[in-house]
This record gives sequence, C-alpha cells and structure tokens, in this order.
Amino acid sequence: MSVDGWNTVLVLGGIRSGKSEFAESLVTDAPVVRYVATAPEGDPEDTEWATRLAAHRARRPGSWTTEETTEDPRRLADVLESAEPNEMLLVDDLGGWVTVLLDPDHQPADDVATIAELAEAIRGCAARVVLVSPEVGLSLVPTTPLGRAFTDALGAANRAVADACDAVVLVVAGQPVWLKPAVTSTERSAPATVTAPTAAATAPVVASLADTEPTPEVQLPDVLTPTPPAAPTAESGNPWAAPTMALPMVSTGLVIQPGMELPMPDEYAGPQAVDRLATLDVPGAGLGVLDRVVGFAAATQGTSTPVAWGSVRVLLLHGDHAGGAAAGTVAGESARRAAQARAGQGALARLAAESGASLQVVDTPASAPIEDQPALAPEQVESALRYGWRLAEQAADAGVQLLVLGACGAGTEAAAAAVLAATAGAEPPAVLGRVITDSGEIDDAAWMIRCAAVRDALHRTRRSSRGAKDILAELGGGDVAVATGVLLGATARRVPVLLDGPVGLAAGMVSRDLAGQARHWCLLADHGGHPAVRLAADVLGLTPLLDLRMDLGEGANALVALPLLRSVLALSAALPVHPSLTGTDDTDPAADEPESTDPSYADPDLTEPDPTEPDFAEPEPAGPGPASTGADEQPASSWRAG
Repeated sequence: MSVDGWNTVLVLGGIRSGKSEFAESLVTDAPVVRYVATAPEGDPEDTEWATRLAAHRARRPGSWTTEETTEDPRRLADVLESAEPNEMLLVDDLGGWVTVLLDPDHQPADDVATIAELAEAIRGCAARVVLVSPEVGLSLVPTTPLGRAFTDALGAANRAVADACDAVVLVVAGQPVWLKPAVTSTERSAPATVTAPTAAATAPVVASLADTEPTPEVQLPDVLTPTPPAAPTAESGNPWAAPTMALPMVSTGLVIQPGMELPMPDEYAGPQAVDRLATLDVPGAGLGVLDRVVGFAAATQGTSTPVAWGSVRVLLLHGDHAGGAAAGTVAGESARRAAQARAGQGALARLAAESGASLQVVDTPASAPIEDQPALAPEQVESALRYGWRLAEQAADAGVQLLVLGACGAGTEAAAAAVLAATAGAEPPAVLGRVITDSGEIDDAAWMIRCAAVRDALHRTRRSSRGAKDILAELGGGDVAVATGVLLGATARRVPVLLDGPVGLAAGMVSRDLAGQARHWCLLADHGGHPAVRLAADVLGLTPLLDLRMDLGEGANALVALPLLRSVLALSAALPVHPSLTGTDDTDPAADEPESTDPSYADPDLTEPDPTEPDFAEPEPAGPGPASTGADEQPASSWRAG
C-alpha cells in the first residue's frame, strides 16, 4: 500500500476525483476483502445512477464478497464491530450512508448519536478498514433545507471518521494527498528498517534482500536473519499495523490463515506433456519414471513443452531445537554448517556451485523444548510464516524458477516427527531415524531420548487444537514455520519447490490446512532413507523420483539430482517428433538422391501398361507353405523388427 503503519484510512474526494479507484488500489493485495456497499438502489428509471452502480460492481474482483447496509444505517457499525482480524473492509461510501441516514423512512433518528457510534466502531475494529467519502465542504451552501441537512450531516460524519482513522487521504483529480499520514516522511524514506510509531512495541528489524545480495566478486548471498517481533502490549495497539520494509505483507493486510485459495498448476499441460513424450524420437522405453519430472514442470510452467530450470535458489533454513529433540547432536555443529555454506564451503555449497544455483542461508527463530513448553509463541509463528512467504516472493521477483528447500539444525528430525505424529497420527518411533554419531556409530540412547521428547510433547498437547498455526507453535518451531511460509509464498507466485529432508516435508503437512494447493507445487527428488520423509511423502502424494539413500544433509540430495532433472527436461524439449509420425524418414539415404532421367529407372507404377503383355499371375510356391509341417530349407534370418 502507499503508506505503511495504518489500520484504518479515510479516502476523501470530490465527484469523479478517482477516490473509489484509489481506495480499491489500497486493498488489491489483501487476500480477504469484504466490500460494504452503502448506496441505495435509487429510482429504477434513473439509468445514469444504475450505470454508476454497475461500473462499481464491474471493477470488483470475483474473490471479493459484498455486503449491503442500505436497509439500516446502524448496521454499518455492527459490520465493523464483528469484522475478523484477517479481513479487509472497503466501505464505499459515507455519502450513500448519510443519504440512508436522512431518509424519512428512518426518522425520527439521532443523527449525531449514530455518527458517534460509527466513529467508535472504527476505533475498535479488529480488521483493516478503508472508508470512502465525498468531500462536499468546498462547494456552496445548498439553497434547499434537505441539501443543507445532507452537507451538514456528511461534514460531521467526515470529521468524526477522520478523527477515528489512523490516516486520511484527499484525492484531487486522481492525485492522492495524505492529510493524516500514519508515518512521517522520514520513516517512509528509510531504506532497510522502519521502527514502529510507538515505543511500547518495536517492529521487527529484518535485513532486506537488497542488503544481502552478493557483490559480483562473491558467489553466494549473505544470510537473512529474521528477528521475532516482541509480544504486543496494551499500549502497542494493533500488532499487524507495525510498518516494516522487509515484510510488506503486514502492511498490505495479508494474514496467513486456513483455507486460503492459492493457484493450482495447469491441470492440462502436465498430461499433454507426458503424452507428447510418446511422440518423440526416443530410443528404447523412453524416460521411465522421470516422465513425472516432465509432467510436473509442464504443469507448473503452464506449457506442454517445459524447459529446464535456469535460475535455481537454495534456501537453507538454520534453526536449533532445544531439549530432548536435539539429543545426540554436537553443540554448535549446525552453526558451523551454516557458516560453511555462507562461505561457499561444505557439501551443499559445492553442489550449489556445480549446479549454478544461488545459496541463501536463513537463520530462523530458535525453538524451546517441546516436551516442556510450546516451541514458539503465537506472535513468532505469525512472523515466521510471513518471513518465509517474503523469502519466496523475493526469489520470484529475482527471476528464480525453482526453489530448493533444505534445513540444518539440532533437533529438526524430532520436530518433524512430532509434526507428523500430530498431523498424520504416526507413532514417533516409526518416523524417527536412527541417531548416527560423528564417528559413524549408532546412538540408541540418544534415539530413545528423542522418542521420549516427542512422546511427552504429544501428551502435553493432547487437548490442544490441531490447527496449522497451533501445531507450528506447539511442536514445529521456527524452521518448520519459515519453511511453511516459503511453500505458501512460492505457491502464490507459481514457483515450484524441490523438497529435501524432514523439515520441508513437515512444512508440506502443515500447509495442507492453510492452502491445500501448496503440495501440488512440490517435487521430491529422493527420500534420503528418512522414515519421516517416506511417510509424509505418502500422505502428500509425492513419489520420490530416485532412491539414492544419500545423507549429506538437507538440500544436498536435491542438488545431486538437479542436473539429472535438468537433463531430462532439456532432452524432452529438444528431441524431434518420430519420423513415423511425420510421414518422412530422415534416415533413408535415397531420400536425398536426385531423380534419374534414365527410363530404365522409371517407376513401373507410373508407366503406361503394355497391352501386348499378358496379365501377371502369382506363381505357385515350390517349397512348403506356412501351414506345411515340412522343414524349411531356407536359413532363419537374424533381422529383428525395430
């Protein structure tokens, strides 16, 4: 939106000033918009008024819902008071509302009290609200009593609503002028971070991607480090109104919630691409199970001839889990791995360099011991989800065509097992892999501690809600929450994700409740021998393409498979159609020879028949026929039909 940091805004303007269009532009990116129509239908014979109403309706997207308040002017306050925090309300306009308020059918009425109720409802509204109102205070005083009553009432309403709103903008000739901005011009020009307008609640200070993009001499980008927001206090106001440059979805009113309608891959392009493979000049049995790669790429690219992914970004989520979930891990080992990746060292960075993929290391909030307390606070979950969404959006804006999602951190496997147990009803011992020490030995004692931690966490939360955000807060932790946000953001921007490891699959399980479309944008290259990955893949309907059983860390298996997947896509896009389907055989050496003028080479089918020659009669076979039991003296041919 144009100005950050507001929860309610009043848009004023004259007739045909563009105020409604500007107000609609403020809510374009909001996922849930409720349009509150206040204008009465008017005289059925007034075609000009009907045309105006039709134009307003035509501009509204089909995803918006419309609510009429023309029957009772007091209903507008009720709508505002009952609005949910995840909603965005667009009220258009207060002029129509005042018209209904002054209608004789609603008299006698206390206009002043009704306007005061509206202003109070705006102050207490949990949703974000954009109100549109005509500014008539600059015109002449009407000569009729009804006209004067209307301008007086509308002027009083505008003043009361403007005082209740966080921001006020005046639109003149299509140009917005902010009369009551929610942030100062100094705050608006800050390039990387913005502080909250009150000292009681400080907005999260997060480095933007622009600050961490690599210089031409450095191959790998720097790390993004999200700082979880402080818990809101009574003085902090609405926590969603805190402005931030790194998470603009907060300022646009985005609230990640269950049942979001995100795009699906093209349901026709995938099958068409697989059918097209049968027509190509491919020797042997073709691509085998890798034809699923072609179908997946075709569906996500929206074409039956997909191309190999050019720009690939690896997101390595680094976050540790405290308590028994991290039993058997060496303290500081995950931080060392993350530092290696940042420096372009280690297995993951080397594989990324070989594949030409960029690597971005992301520090996620640390998670508390799940056997004793929730892994994250609800505010941290919201921040982590938005941060993951923004990571995917930044990748899409940079032209990334494929995301590879991996993680490194102590206790990630146990946290993923807890998520699977809560979402799929799995038993912890069945989805927890064996604990392998640095020396290659199996540590059964550490494995039992992890199982006990997951068991105790499930017992502690046995009466808790199994909603997506509740599972992330109680069991999943920071890395799973950020990974879930990445999957949702990638789905919203139509960017496919190559999963690798328990964290990505656990995020896929959680994302089902938020947006069921997310799993259709995910591809699993290899299960890596992890029982949790196998179970989650089975539930999500993701069949691993390979069975390498490598264990180089999350993300590494996917990068090992990436060149193979790219080769398959490049091959399917470059191979021609089989000659038998085109009617020509390019391998026939005689096809390119010039036609001879010698009559002896004339095609007998094209020459005139000689009437003096007798009709041709097929001679009787001298040897045994196909039905004969006699031995065939002809040697058997070694030619095999292709």
